[in-house]
Order: sequence, then structure tokens, then C-alpha cells
Amino acid sequence: MAFNDLLKQVGGVGRFQQIQVTLVILPLLLMASHNTMQNFTAAIPTHHCRPPANANLSKDGELEAWLPRDRQGLPKSCLRFTSPQEGLPFPNDTEANSTGATEPCTDGWVYDNSTFSSTIVTEWDLVCSHRALRHLAQSLYMVGVLVGAIVFGYLSDRLGRRKLLMLNYLQAAVSGTCTAFAPNFSVYCAFRFLSGMSMSGIALNTLTLNMEWMPIHTRALVGTLMGYVYSLGQFLLAGVAYAMPHWRHLQLMVSAPFFAAFIYSWFFIESARWHSSSGRLDLTLKALQRVAWINGKQKEGAKLNVEVLRASLQKELTMGNGQASAMELLCCPALRQLFLCLSMLWFATSFAYYGLVMDLQGFGVSIYLIQVIFGAVDLPAKLVSFLVINSLGRRPAQMASLLLAGICILVNGVVPRDQSVLRTSLAVLGKGCLAASFNCIFLYTGELYPTVIRQTGLGVGSTMARVGSIVSPLVSLMADLYHSMPLFIYGILGTAECRAPSSQPTAWRLHIQGAVLLPPRPRGKPRRQEREKQKQMVPLQASAQQKMGL
Repeated sequence: MAFNDLLKQVGGVGRFQQIQVTLVILPLLLMASHNTMQNFTAAIPTHHCRPPANANLSKDGELEAWLPRDRQGLPKSCLRFTSPQEGLPFPNDTEANSTGATEPCTDGWVYDNSTFSSTIVTEWDLVCSHRALRHLAQSLYMVGVLVGAIVFGYLSDRLGRRKLLMLNYLQAAVSGTCTAFAPNFSVYCAFRFLSGMSMSGIALNTLTLNMEWMPIHTRALVGTLMGYVYSLGQFLLAGVAYAMPHWRHLQLMVSAPFFAAFIYSWFFIESARWHSSSGRLDLTLKALQRVAWINGKQKEGAKLNVEVLRASLQKELTMGNGQASAMELLCCPALRQLFLCLSMLWFATSFAYYGLVMDLQGFGVSIYLIQVIFGAVDLPAKLVSFLVINSLGRRPAQMASLLLAGICILVNGVVPRDQSVLRTSLAVLGKGCLAASFNCIFLYTGELYPTVIRQTGLGVGSTMARVGSIVSPLVSLMADLYHSMPLFIYGILGTAECRAPSSQPTAWRLHIQGAVLLPPRPRGKPRRQEREKQKQMVPLQASAQQKMGL
């Protein structure tokens, strides 16, 4: 009897699983808000230079006399005249722009507060020569996500899922609240980094705790449910941001609820599977009996004891000890080729994804509307991805999703900026394809790597995705050279990497390479015993794949 049979014995999907899974998943609504919140808290409103303090603005047209115009006749954002250009029939006359001496905005800027009453851009003047700092803040948040995955992933295996989840809830609440009261940009970035760490820990331990308490046949459903809850969080962000146009209020609103999550997380039950893997069968027994009592299976729980658990879990614990090192990814030729191909796929997908979702102001429509549309497209994209994967296979689905996403982004780069409807439609289609690509690569990676190195391979892939999300905001700075340059880079990389799945080793080659890593199978072993052993391996394989799959 394996651990999955023990879960069925104490109730399977009973009252306990339904309550705890629901409570654990709820904070994912706010995790989506933190990941893309800077679209609103760091929005750049229309702005122009502030005239000198001694300027007389009482006359009509005096303000325009200080402001040079661009080709569209709009005030330039980063320059002003050294003296008012008076006596010309039109303040935006080309002669005035060519002959009038200009200077940077030494007295600050005037911002249009009609959409956003306050953002970090308007509060700390993160425009013109300081514009890169806005993108730096988002990259530092993503660095925190990467560091959190490494640190909290390690601590989770040492201290347990429940303790780390409680710590992550508290860290998210405290760091998010402190971000809302940050007195300067440096402090803001420091707390955003800590928030990124906590979000990564929440994602990791939410998935792990849920999967380890659910029977195997329900794990795919729980994983899908978590994905849809995250998508619904994007709708929530649009509504909350619209109701709270001040960045400090928005930051506080999406951070304070984690205090409630921290309080009710005290009632979570630690993973019995983690207790057993740590050698604490006494705590495993206590957790299973408590779950049996909640599920109304007191008699079944009373039948369990330490000896029963030791006999039931001995085979799983023994088989779980054989793990290959990360160096195997580079030592074996087939694994090395697979590692390079999948790493490029992870990087390209995340790189282009965050390049789109973090530039909502660049499409010329309401930022709140585009946020809702971007959240809505995930719902059909995941369904279509599921259908294509099952009908055509993993490789065609992965190639098609990346290729179509890259084409949409590239075409978007050459569409005139005044065609806002067309540009938005292409961006939404591209974002949906990238969401489908994420679904494909999660499944693809878990199935291609041999069992003994699957978890390591998934971890490396997730790390490459974090690197892509860190680099993506910095590439947006190239828009200063040419406004479509970032889109061209995102699109070219996506279309180039769509061929990576076609160059991956075939399944039979991986099985041969994977067999080198596995202990040799004794000859003459009955097929029936071999099949029973494979059945016992299923829970461990599924657990590892689901654990690293978010």
C-alpha cells in the first residue's frame, strides 16, 4: 500500500481537503496582483516640464511659450525653452522649436492626474533621465522571485510546507505594507524585493501542500484550478486599481489581506508525506488520524499505527532515495541537448510574456480595459492548449504557440501606433499564445526528463524563466532608440525558439540515456513484479512533476 492508498483510506477528497485546498488557493488571487501591479503603481501619466518659478503664467499662452512641441504638436516631456518664445503665431511653430534654446526640466514636471492621482513615477519623478529606475524596480521584484524560489524551496524541504507558507504570508503582508509607506525609491525597491521573495514561496508551497494532500487522480484538477484562480486575480487587480488610483492605497489593499491568510494558516495541517520523508512516522500518523477525524473516517484512522505506516511507506521511501545530480544534465549528450533546448524555451516564453504584460500603456487604450482583456484571454487559451496537446501532441502545440506568439508580436511592431484596436488585438492573441506555451512547456519538461533527474530539470527550467522575467523590463528601455525595438526583440526570440522543440532528442534516446542513470534491472525478473514496481513509482513521479510545475 502506497501513500496514495493511505489518503484514500482516510477520506480521499473529503471535507478536510476541500476546506484546506480552498483556503490555501485563495491568496493566489493577490499573487497575480503583485506580479503585475507596477502597471498601475508605476504608470507614466502625460507630463511636461514645469516652468521656472519666476515665470509669469497669468497671460494666456504663457505656459505654451515655455514648451517646445514634438512632431505631433504635443509638448515635449523632457525639454523646455530657456526663455519664453513669444510673438510667434503658434507656440508649436517649427521655427520656434529649431531656433529656441532648450534645457532639461530643472524645476521638475507637471503631471496629468486625471487617470492616476499618484504613482511612484509622479512622486519620485522617474521620467526622462530617471526613466530606467522604473524598470529597475520591476526587475528587482523578479530577482526577489528568483531568490525566493531558491531559498524557500530549500527551506521547505527542511522545515516543512506549513511553516514556510505561514512565514511567506507574514513576509508578504509586512513587506507589502511597508512598501505602501516607503519614504523614498530605494526603500520601495528593497521591500518590493522582499515581496517578490514571499510571492515565490507562496506559489511553491501552495502547490506542494495541496498536491501532497490530494489523491493522484485529482492533482491535475487542482493544478488547473490554481491556474484559473491566478487568472481571476488579474480581473481583481483591474477593479481594485480602478477604485484606488493612488499607488499607496492600491499597494496597501493588495498586501493587507495576507495578514488574514497568516492568521488562518495556523489551522493548516502539515503534509503527512513531508513528515514521512523526514522519518517522523509518529507525526505522519498524527496528521493522518486528524484528517480521518475531520473527514468522518474515525474508524479507518484508528486502524493506522506506526508499524502499518512503516510497512506501507517503506518501498516509497527506499525508491525516493535515488536522485541524480544536476551535473547529469551536462554529462550525458542527449540530456545536454535537451537541457539547452528546454532552457531556451523557458527563457523565451517568460521573456516575451512579461514584455507584453508589463507594457499595458503602450497599446493606446484604457489600461484598465486591457488588464481585463489580458486576464480573460488566459481562460480560453488554457482550454485550447489542453485540446491541442491531446489531439496533436506536445511538440506541435509548443512550436505552434511560440511561433504564433512571435508573429503577433512582430506584426504589432510594424502596425502604426494610431491603430490601437489592431495593436491591442494582436497583443491579446500573442499573450494568449504565450500562456498556452507556458502550459505546454510545464508538461513537456516533466515528461521529457528521465525520472531520476526530472525534479532537477524542472527547477533549472523555472530558474531560466525567472531570468527571462528579470531581463524583459530592461529591454523595454530600448524603446528610447526606436519605439518598436522591444517588440522586435520579443518577437524574434519567440519565433527563433519555436524550432527548439524540433531539435530535442526523441523519447527513445532519452529512455536510453535515462537507463544509464538508473540501477541495472535484474535479469529474469517476472514482468508482473516489474509492473507492480512501476505502479508504486507513479505517486513519486507525479508528485515531483506537480511540485515543480508552477
